[in-house]
Amino acid sequence: MKATAPPAKRRRGPRLAVLALVFCSLLVPIAFLFNRFPAVYVTDERPEQEVILPERHSVVVNEMKQPGRSDAKPDTQDAPVKISKIDNVPSRVITKPEVLPPPAIERAKQIPVPVPVPVPVQHRNGSTSNVNIRPPRVPSADELEKAKACQLEFGSYCLWSIEHKEVMKDAIVKILKDQLFVARSYYPSIAKLKGKEALTRELKQNIQDHERVLSESIVDADLPSFIKKKIEKMHQAIARAKSCTVDCNNVDKKLRQILHMTDDEAHFHMKQSAYLYNLGVHTMPKSHHCLNMRLTVEYFKSTTLDSDDSPVHKFNDPDNRHYVILSKNVLAASVVINSSVSSSEETRNVVFHVLTDAQNFYAMRHWFLRNTYRESAVNVINYEHIILENLPEFSMQQLYMPEEFRVFISSFEHPTEKSRMEYLSVFSHSHFFIPEIFKDLKKVIVLDDDVIVQRDLSFLWNLDMGDKVNAAVKFCGLRMGQLRNLLGEATYDPQSCAWMSGLNVINLEKWREYNVTENYLQLLEKFRNNDDEASLRAAALPISFLSFQNLIYPLDERLTLSGLGYQYGIEEEIVRTSTSLHYNGNMKPWLELGIPNYRKYWKRFLARDERFMDECNVSP
Repeated sequence: MKATAPPAKRRRGPRLAVLALVFCSLLVPIAFLFNRFPAVYVTDERPEQEVILPERHSVVVNEMKQPGRSDAKPDTQDAPVKISKIDNVPSRVITKPEVLPPPAIERAKQIPVPVPVPVPVQHRNGSTSNVNIRPPRVPSADELEKAKACQLEFGSYCLWSIEHKEVMKDAIVKILKDQLFVARSYYPSIAKLKGKEALTRELKQNIQDHERVLSESIVDADLPSFIKKKIEKMHQAIARAKSCTVDCNNVDKKLRQILHMTDDEAHFHMKQSAYLYNLGVHTMPKSHHCLNMRLTVEYFKSTTLDSDDSPVHKFNDPDNRHYVILSKNVLAASVVINSSVSSSEETRNVVFHVLTDAQNFYAMRHWFLRNTYRESAVNVINYEHIILENLPEFSMQQLYMPEEFRVFISSFEHPTEKSRMEYLSVFSHSHFFIPEIFKDLKKVIVLDDDVIVQRDLSFLWNLDMGDKVNAAVKFCGLRMGQLRNLLGEATYDPQSCAWMSGLNVINLEKWREYNVTENYLQLLEKFRNNDDEASLRAAALPISFLSFQNLIYPLDERLTLSGLGYQYGIEEEIVRTSTSLHYNGNMKPWLELGIPNYRKYWKRFLARDERFMDECNVSP
């Protein structure tokens, strides 16, 4: 007989490696979704108080009492719209602006300001666009107050869930659940009593019947016809159980156990809901992806539009008014441009430079070749290509959008008050290469792609910024001293206010004179812990603040109304009459999850009668 070889040993290494890869592939998307907006917690500026740096680039923050300021409460008329002490609402000024308002804004206090009518986007085929606005539902103040408790864990999902909350209309199902909870709490105590065997069996049978019915029916319409008899039988059994002498502590203990189990189950479902919410706000809608693909394909199929004479002579003329927009979203960029020209009295010398990435460049270019915006010129630039070709020494070749950080602020002086959440938008790494891209220009206005303009911004071009580089709206609810753990040993003024991106006037000549880009690169090496994406994005917050230390020119707070991407309850009159609206936060207006009460203002400037939008079911 031939000797048989022993069976080969199974190697477990490859199997374990495959399992590890599958597990990591599940964790990475979840980690990305919940890290989309790095959380920042801020603490009071006290010598004995340390700022703890937990996971996910979080910092804990408490309010600093500003020197020279009283603790007087704001007027009661501010209460309906005031969600927190940080108030970016134009007519609610918390800290006195360091500069007088521009004349155009000052006159707005005295005379009514007409809301700009959206300029119909002129398509190459001659069609125009119109607008329809639908009044949405606004959550109550009580609902908003309840939502603050869960914002630390789930962020703006809590506010969104209140907006879309549905009142339970199935009263019979609710009665069944209530009876089931009460019966379960009494059953253990009744089962221990002697002589109550019949009642124990009856309670047990009724509990099983209710569980069976509820497992098959979730609304009243699904309930069987005999359900009223079941309810009456359970009611009588509970009444007999309550008449028995039982240990109330045991009943109370059981009720608490059921309550805790219910809370755990509700929290589990809330986590699932929050995950799906984050998936929705951080994923490009299918219709938008379709639009990008259709525009890209059409760009390569069509040669007539691309051969049109572009006003290249306007692009590098420093005497023109240049606006810079960083965007990967065709519709968002078009709305910013359309709202700006709709609000401008003169557009012949207006030039928009749209910086986008290689993936969206052709779609963006084809869109702005098909559509014109009065007499303004639009220059679409492939950011990644121009950095690679003209600035190869810079490693930041990827286009980064403006960074947004969730800031949780609590107060030592009022410890009973719950922490409030704000979204702070700052410059990304790509902003610091704007002077290198536009070497011939002297001044630009930088607009985020989640901003719309409702009034003429021409007065900003006559703004005398002195030796300052960046004109921005300050955010004095957060000060540099509160971020000392993030800023490290750098030199800074602890009382200096944070500032917001969204609408910024940039003096490029002063930028180059003060070597802001070079200072940024040095700070990047200091604050960048490693080469991963999360570390790079988290470094944008301290780098932006330190790069423009003592170089910020404060714009009037009434120039921009921020918070429309997460704050509910702002008065419609304030939104309607604001100079510009900033949808900072994760409920962007182009998403179905956007806040309806503010989303309608963004939709007013959305192009209509666009063939590709109709084909991709992009709903205006």
